[in-house]
Amino acid sequence: MARSHGYRRRTRSLLRSKGVRGLSSILREYSLNDRVVIKIDPAQVKGMPHRRFNGLVGVVKDVGRRALTIEVPVGEKMKVVIARKEHVSPLEGR
Repeated sequence: MARSHGYRRRTRSLLRSKGVRGLSSILREYSLNDRVVIKIDPAQVKGMPHRRFNGLVGVVKDVGRRALTIEVPVGEKMKVVIARKEHVSPLEGR
């Protein structure tokens, strides 16, 4: 059988569900220049960013009706990630 090279390959342990997150993650309002953490919700496939961005901190550059545009530093480059609000949470702490 041919090997799969899909978008979610080798993510069995990475995208394991850690319980129900509730509605607060979807209803939260974000504004420009907010710092957010990309936490992929495996139950929602729509608007899911690539697994390499899971756990990274970025800055919100655009707020849409359902999705956010986030600028994430990866090495020396700045990558632009488009993710729905289910896969994003605000940075706690600072």
